Amino acid sequence: MTTREKTDILQGTLDMLVLRTLAAGPAHGHTIAHAIERTSDDVLQVEHGSLYPALHRLEGRGWIASFWGTSENNRRARYYRLTPAGRRQLTEQTNRWDAMVRAINRILRPA
Repeated sequence: MTTREKTDILQGTLDMLVLRTLAAGPAHGHTIAHAIERTSDDVLQVEHGSLYPALHRLEGRGWIASFWGTSENNRRARYYRLTPAGRRQLTEQTNRWDAMVRAINRILRPA
């Protein structure tokens, strides 16, 4: 396939992807979206209309915290970092995701 189709991220998965991205260190929204896209070989596209509500939701739950900093191009930007509660949540969500993938694979690829 030479062109990649835009793939919608499953509901609830964006939170896990954001938490995983922030496990590598603090980042601002544009960097988070770009990291998810780059890491997925541009299969997953993160729309800003989905990302920023997710960031606010995660911050409201105490899983991430934000602070103001200066971006690579010397602009003021809001950065996000993973909290200890966010690390625990990432582990829980990753374990649930792994169990879901195993269950779906048992259906799609029966022994």
